[in-house]
Amino acid sequence: MTGAANPQQSKPSPELQNIVSTANLSTKLDLRKIALNCRNAEYNPKRFAAVIIRIREPKTTALIFSSGKMVITGAKSEDKSYTAAKTYAKMIKKVGNPLVKLQEFKIQNIVGSCDIRFPISLETLNKEHSNYSTYEPELFPGLIYRMHQPKIVLLIFASGKIVLTGAKTRENIDEAFDKIYVVLRKYQKKPARAGQSGQPVSAAR
Repeated sequence: MTGAANPQQSKPSPELQNIVSTANLSTKLDLRKIALNCRNAEYNPKRFAAVIIRIREPKTTALIFSSGKMVITGAKSEDKSYTAAKTYAKMIKKVGNPLVKLQEFKIQNIVGSCDIRFPISLETLNKEHSNYSTYEPELFPGLIYRMHQPKIVLLIFASGKIVLTGAKTRENIDEAFDKIYVVLRKYQKKPARAGQSGQPVSAAR
């Protein structure tokens, strides 16, 4: 039977939400000096052994350690994460660190999310995929699904919302989503029929 396209049948695409990357600035750093001379910098050595710097474009946060190691979070693409790393390196070089050189840039984790727009029976999914899944709704509302290839951890919620984490590339996210989408179609909850909610289908008058 054909009719108007069902929006549930159209396959969505995951969006990248956060990229965590690391880099090495190749020289020892005086964090107090950096904090005093860089805009939007925070440094409280009693609480955390790094300077925290934020920039608006691309919107990211960097943790910079005295060893020269740097962690960048918040970028929405791999390119933006690398652009941010170059921007932070230039900022730190300008405030009296001429030996700064950006090296060893590496994507450590990509987090994506998607709404597949149909409800999922997590209990059945967990029962039939117990080698990969953990579901303890009294502790956490989502099912944790550990995919082996690509090596991705997915948080799957009964509403159809999905979070994918642990990826190293955008391709990892897309491959994992394609695989899990085929699986989840089999565990789509069917809408309750009239009368199944405990209410009579029609009342006698």
